[in-house]
Amino acid sequence: MKQFKIVILLFTLYTASVKSQHLEDYKLWLKYGRIESKTVLQSYADLVSQVYFPAGNEVLENAKNELATALPNMLGKPVEFSKNLAESTLIIDRYDQLPNALQKLIKEDVDNLNDEGYVIKTVAYNDKNISLVSAKTNIGILYGTFRLLNLMQMNEDLAGVSLADSPKIDLRILNHWDNLDRSVERGYAGFSLWNWQKLPEYIDQRYIDYARANASVGINATVLTNVNANALVLTPMYLEKVEALAKVFRGYGIKVYLTARFSAPIEIGNLKTADPLNEEVQKWWSNKAKEIYARIPDFGGFLVKANSEGQPGPQNYGRNHVDGANMMATALKPFGGNVIWRAFVYSEHDDTDRAKQAYDEFLPYDGKFKDNVVVQVKNGAIDFQPREPFHPLFGALKETPIAMEFQITQEYLGFSTHLVFLPKLFIEVLEADTYQKGPGSTVAKVVDGSLYNNAISAMAGVSNIGNDLNWTGHPFAQANWYGFGRLAWNPYLSADEIAEEWLRTTYSNDKKFIEPIKEMMLTSREAVVNYMNPLGLHHIFDTGHHYGPGPWVDNLSRPDWNPVYYHKADENGIGFDRTDTGSNATEQYAPFLEKKFNDPATTPEMFLLWFHHLPWDYKLKSGNSLWDGIALKYQKGVDQVSTMNATWENAKPFLTAHEYEEVKMLLQIQLKEAKWWRNACLLYFQTFSKRPLPKGVEQPNKSLEEYRSLKFPFAPGIRPQWN
Repeated sequence: MKQFKIVILLFTLYTASVKSQHLEDYKLWLKYGRIESKTVLQSYADLVSQVYFPAGNEVLENAKNELATALPNMLGKPVEFSKNLAESTLIIDRYDQLPNALQKLIKEDVDNLNDEGYVIKTVAYNDKNISLVSAKTNIGILYGTFRLLNLMQMNEDLAGVSLADSPKIDLRILNHWDNLDRSVERGYAGFSLWNWQKLPEYIDQRYIDYARANASVGINATVLTNVNANALVLTPMYLEKVEALAKVFRGYGIKVYLTARFSAPIEIGNLKTADPLNEEVQKWWSNKAKEIYARIPDFGGFLVKANSEGQPGPQNYGRNHVDGANMMATALKPFGGNVIWRAFVYSEHDDTDRAKQAYDEFLPYDGKFKDNVVVQVKNGAIDFQPREPFHPLFGALKETPIAMEFQITQEYLGFSTHLVFLPKLFIEVLEADTYQKGPGSTVAKVVDGSLYNNAISAMAGVSNIGNDLNWTGHPFAQANWYGFGRLAWNPYLSADEIAEEWLRTTYSNDKKFIEPIKEMMLTSREAVVNYMNPLGLHHIFDTGHHYGPGPWVDNLSRPDWNPVYYHKADENGIGFDRTDTGSNATEQYAPFLEKKFNDPATTPEMFLLWFHHLPWDYKLKSGNSLWDGIALKYQKGVDQVSTMNATWENAKPFLTAHEYEEVKMLLQIQLKEAKWWRNACLLYFQTFSKRPLPKGVEQPNKSLEEYRSLKFPFAPGIRPQWN
């Protein structure tokens, strides 16, 4: 009996420990941990000794509740809300509600804000310095409150603070690729958050915390469903569930969008056609819009994948993308809704370079879409590769609002078992110069609308969120959700500051921890490129699940689904010739870049094999042959992951046992898989190069046949296929 009691006690202590540890992961960057510095603690205690925060609508109440949750955790005492503005040390209120004396102190700042911006400022009022958070709108107050708490988590000096900030992009969207059966396409963190069976009556706390996390980084829209759409989500039985989610998200400034299956009028509307020029089809979509907006007055609109990878679209009826998008835009226009039309198209009937097809298909439509249509373009012309040149449509479409589509989930970047800090990838693309209006015509200026003064600006991220307790599968994958939100708010931020913000709000403010771990994050994306797709190699992943290497795959029904299509390795060399001697994809870029990319000597080596098929003995800038350079890059990637493991080991004193062990195990998987990538790819490419591995590159410990025989029925991200 005594032994039984001991076992029960140990089990209780263990489960309580595990639960508390994992709940910390659940809190994301909103942990609001106790402030350890006595100096900082005292200054913040003085700052919030009397907080004036008037009652308001649900948005203001959510902001106030966030303060009421965060401040006691950080300061160790309850927050005192005051009704006396004159005696308060922290005043949070809309600008139009402030006394004239306070309005005058921040008028210039507020005049420069847009409707979602905020001011955080120390001002002299009633013979003392007070802190003020203000905005033109309630949602600005919410964003300003989250930013204040973010600064406090980072122990920033708020005495004399003067910060005025507005988002530079209008629509900051998470695209969930969630299916109605709760599977998540290309999702690596469990099942979908949306429990359709329990909605609308049961509102999971996760929905509220999801909205809080998004609002804290400025995300203001969410697409609930997969771009490979199911028409059922537009039926009343699902719309009442969507309505319940929209009600939760509305209080955090988040609009709901849905993916619209183009053939919905046939599948759920009993029509015989979905032809966008058919009057009955147009009427059906107009009635569907009325039905949705009657339930959800602030519904954002539709995201559409049409005539792509088997999805139905206007081309099924001899129409074009403009016909389809404008038909839906007309239905949504009376209610202020938008159509986001994806440009990810490539045809099985088009034997030209897949990288060229979206540009060729969409450029002729520039300026022909209605003003509530946004064309959403992936960052590169192939498909979310570890590295791609920016998509040539950025800058080429001058009269059409164009949304950036990034992938936050790591479909081609090791899934949620690999630590990859994606803001480095995002920023590389955003900083790329299109040269479409001369030097300085960056992709960021296209996306924020400033290059061509577009009416709508948008950035979308394919969500990496699932129902795993830590939301994203890998703890460091949370930084990619966070980083996307920060860059959607301001595409000119640096990766360094985003990484530091996330580390300080998630783990620690200790510089001895921050500096090495930040460096690990900042080098992680390059490490993955090195051990997967160095020097411009791309799309050499195993097929279907995209888990692991498969450069040898050549048996799929379409040429452009086979990795051999992209690397074109033979005894003469390797790489895809996209110059004027090959597919001539380079002509889709501005003349300055076209000339640069046509010459291997001036092509950045990180894109070398993207644009050129080169001999194995081609001399790189390092002096190495191309073969040696490829092999050394693969080895460098493995070495970089080894360094990441050592860096994390050294960080152990700053971490809880759970924090340390969880990432340690994942980094060990990443190291094993980096070696797998190196070995499999080099053995395969060696069958063409006929050259030995250079000094410093480890010899593979398995044969090529063994690597080629590997099967992965358990790979996540797609529906399992066990046969």
